[in-house]
Parts: sequence; structure tokens; C-alpha cells
Amino acid sequence: MGTTCGLKIDPLYRYVRALVICFILLPCIQLSLGAKTRHLKWEVEYKYWSPDCIENIVMAINGQFPGPTIRAKVGDTISVELTNKLSTEGVVIHWHGIRQIGTPWADGTASISQCAINPGETFNYRFKVDKPGTYFYHGHLGMQRSAGLYGSLIVDLAEGEKEPFYYDGELNLLLSDWWHENTHDQEVGLFTNPFRWVGESQSLLINGRGQYNCSLAAKFSSNTSISQCKLRGTEQCAPKILHVLPNKTYRLRLASATSLASLNLAIGNHKMLVVEADGNYVQPFEVDDLDIYSGESYSVLLTTNQDPSNNYWLSIGVRGRLPQTPQGLTILNYHPNSASKLPISAPPVTPVWNDYNHSKAFTNKILALMGTPKPPINHDRRIILLNTQNKIDGYTKWALNNVSLVLPPTPYLGSIKYGLKNAFDQKNPPENFDSINYDVTKPPVNPNSTYGNGVYMLGFNTTVDVILQNANALSANVSEIHPWHLHGHDFWVLGYGDGKFSADKDEKKLNLKNPPLRNSAIIFPYGWTALRFVADNPGVWAFHCHIEPHLHMGMGVIFAEGVDRLSTIPNEGLTCGLTGKMFSGQKN
Repeated sequence: MGTTCGLKIDPLYRYVRALVICFILLPCIQLSLGAKTRHLKWEVEYKYWSPDCIENIVMAINGQFPGPTIRAKVGDTISVELTNKLSTEGVVIHWHGIRQIGTPWADGTASISQCAINPGETFNYRFKVDKPGTYFYHGHLGMQRSAGLYGSLIVDLAEGEKEPFYYDGELNLLLSDWWHENTHDQEVGLFTNPFRWVGESQSLLINGRGQYNCSLAAKFSSNTSISQCKLRGTEQCAPKILHVLPNKTYRLRLASATSLASLNLAIGNHKMLVVEADGNYVQPFEVDDLDIYSGESYSVLLTTNQDPSNNYWLSIGVRGRLPQTPQGLTILNYHPNSASKLPISAPPVTPVWNDYNHSKAFTNKILALMGTPKPPINHDRRIILLNTQNKIDGYTKWALNNVSLVLPPTPYLGSIKYGLKNAFDQKNPPENFDSINYDVTKPPVNPNSTYGNGVYMLGFNTTVDVILQNANALSANVSEIHPWHLHGHDFWVLGYGDGKFSADKDEKKLNLKNPPLRNSAIIFPYGWTALRFVADNPGVWAFHCHIEPHLHMGMGVIFAEGVDRLSTIPNEGLTCGLTGKMFSGQKN
């Protein structure tokens, strides 16, 4: 027998002590052992497809459109070996809503976090998912999201953890819009003088499927089955039916990868309980319909408590723009009804496109669930960004504080890390605008703007406020909705307001008690939105309007923080532009 302090210790004591230690450490051991590395090999290529029953060309991943759904648990590492099989253009993938803590080079932003992956090249995206929620991924070069380069990314709780709400099953919807015009043609139009706008989309897609010139809504009272809206001989545009059992609760995950459209979603005769927004829990609240803007994601709870002998429409329609695109539709199919049985009632009617009071009422209900981290009481720095439409040498652009973003050939991440002073504009971008003399309700007196690619250098661990200020576009009586997305962080949405933001009168309206944590936020016409975040994630991060053509026309800014804290940057994130030769031999 052993002894401790002169006392004899028998084998039974040692055994019991070992068991106690084991039970104490077991949760930590399980968490460590439960985390996995999920290896994926992807090839991106163009492929003939018929998303809305009209054959076109899409950007596909491993022959799939939309791309494969990624499912992981908190703590898992995702490793995607991405090979570019496109013949004439580069590609990158952004993991929307994943903060990339410690892996800023995996954010998937061309000219910001990495070089574009050239034809024939392979890049390994490797990053950890640290927070449960509903996310998605998409192309972040040119108009590749418009071309269909997107897919779902779902992060479940770690083993043994529980959601703060109960549900029996889960449904996942990825929403998007679709054009028949080639995205390269659209891109040329945006850079043409006279300007050629992309126009409204031809279809709205639910999980990559829509029906052009085959309106299910028009047929709801007939005996026509859904199968007549399928493409002849294929299932590529057949509605993705949502199969449910009566008297159950389902978690409906929603994410919007639209390039232009703000959407409203409703389900006939059913209410929805909103419980998650952008990967963060919110105080549950019930709605008949919800607005979802490009870049946003939600989870809602749906209870199948209606007449089980019927099926019901799920519809999405355009908000914030005069709708010229038919509703996107699918069917909530109550088992054991046939999926081809059309609902007896018409699809829900989308609210009037410019009923902004309806939109604001929904947005203002989104508040953080109790226990969510609260924002710092004070900010260290405040940046006010005026959103304007402008002209540069006769070309139509979007600008922030009169600067239209043009990305440099060398990624910012490498440029800042290695002190390449001539890689981008070293002049500090403006932090405000002439708020005294600028009238946000009228077209700009001087519509001219300038190009720029300067960086907002943020002090590490400082608290930053961003006030997004909307204004009138070039045409009178036009102010557009802009959904803004921040890479590398979540932010607190402190509040919204109409007109011009005033620190004197609006500061006291800001919500510091329970503001929602988001990664995307809307700015309403002629209004402002106040955001706060902590610059605690070393890297270089895009902050931009998530409307694809608007970003392409310069509607974004760049934030950088703590780049000197990064030990190394992978070669693939450096070897283009000025750094191609300088760092081609650098070790990882």
C-alpha cells in the first residue's frame, strides 16, 4: 500500500479517487474528442442548369447547384480543398457569418484576405466554427454570387449542449434571385457609360429552384399538379416540397443569398416564432410574415397545427423595390397528403413593396435573448458613413463619404502585415461627411466622387461605432434599402432612425440594454442605423452593402485591426500583385 502524510492508502481508495478525477475531467475530454475536422474536396466549374425551368449556365460545386450543404458542430474544423476548374477566371469563397478567429486568410475575400484562386489552382480553406447558427457561403469575386456560387452552412451545438427552444424536426431554406442575362454581361453594363442596370430578376429561387412563366400561384384553384411546372425530363426546377407531420414543431432555417432582392416570407395560415438571427439567439416573438434581406439568416419555429387534410403555400416576394418578379413558391406538405395536392387557398400576399413601416415594425422586434453579451457602454471611435450614389468621369458609382471603393491587386492582409506602403492608398479615409450642409433628402448638389482604397486602421480591442447614414440617390425621391454585412465580427445593432443622425438628439435613443448581435443590418431609405463592435479579431475585414451590384460599384469600406499580431500568412494569400515575387518562398 502507498502512504500519504503517513496515512496508508489502500487500492480501493486509489480506484475511487481515479473515478472522481475521471468524472471531473470527462466533459473536457468529451469536448476535445467530439471536435472533428471535416474534410471536403470541391471543384468549381460552370455547368448547364435550369434553375427556373429555363436552361442557363450556373456556377456549380462538384456538379451541384446550389453547392453542397456543410453541416458541422461547434468546435469542428472545416477543411475545404477548393480547385478552380473555371477556364478563364479566378474564384474565392466567403464563409458568411463565420468570424474566422485566428484564420483571417480563410475569409474568402479577393484582394482583401487572399489572392483569387486562378484557373487550375487549389486553395485549402481551413477554419474553426465557434458558434452555432444558420449560415451560408458564397463567391466573393465579381458577380459570382449572382451566377449561383452559394450554399448552406449549418453549425450545430457541441455534443451535450441544448438549444433554448424545442423542436421535432428541421427544414433548411436558402433563398436567392435569378437572372437570365449572363453575369458577365451584367458586369459590363455596370461599368458602361451610359449606365446599364441589371434590372429586376426573372425568378426567385427556394433552394435553387423556381418557375419562370409557370406560376404555381395562378394555378392554385385548378386541378393542375405541380409536376406540370417541372422541366421536361428533369427535376432541376421542380419545387422543393417541405414535408411535415401534423401537430409537430419544426425549426425552419432561412438564409438569403440574394444579389439584389429584399424578400418577405410567409406561410399560408401559419404563424412563425423567430428565435435566431445571424447565428445569435433572440427574444422569441411571433409573426405572420418576416422580411429577410440579402446576407441575413433566421431560425423560426413553425407549428403544424392547421387542418391536416390540406397543404399550404410558402411564398417569398420582393420588398423595397417595385416588384417585377413573380413570387417564389413551394408547398408545405402535410403527411399523408400527396405533395401534388395544391392548397385550397391562394398564396400569402406580400406586403406592399414600399410599406416601410411594416418592415421597421418587424426589425424593431429583434432583441437579444437574455444572457447575450451586452455592448460596452462607451465607444472609443465613431465612424459615420454616408451612403450615396455618385458619378466619376460620367460613370455611375456608389460611395461612402464621397469615396468609391476599388480593390487593389495585392491583398490588404499581406500588404499591411509586411508594410507594403505602395500597395494601397495610405491616406486615411474620411470618418464623417459635411452633416451641416448635406441634405440627405435631396439628390447631391455635387454628384461627383472619387475612387479610393484606403483602410480604416482600428486600435486593437477598441470599441468602434459605425453610423450608416442613408441619403437620396442621383434621381429625386429615390432612396434605396441597403443591407450591410461585416466580416470577422458580430456587431450590436444599437438602433435605427429617420432622417439625419444627430448625436445630440439620437444618442439617448440607442439601445444598450438588449441590442441584438448580428453580422448584417439594414439601413432604411432616408434613415440611419447605429452599430457597435469590438475590434478584437486580428485581420483585415470587409464591411459592405450586400447587394452584389452595389458592392461591385464601390459600396464598401475596409477595416484592419491587430494585423501585427498574426505570426504568419499562408503563401496562397500573398503571391499575387506586388507580393508575388517577394513572398513566393515564404514558409507557412
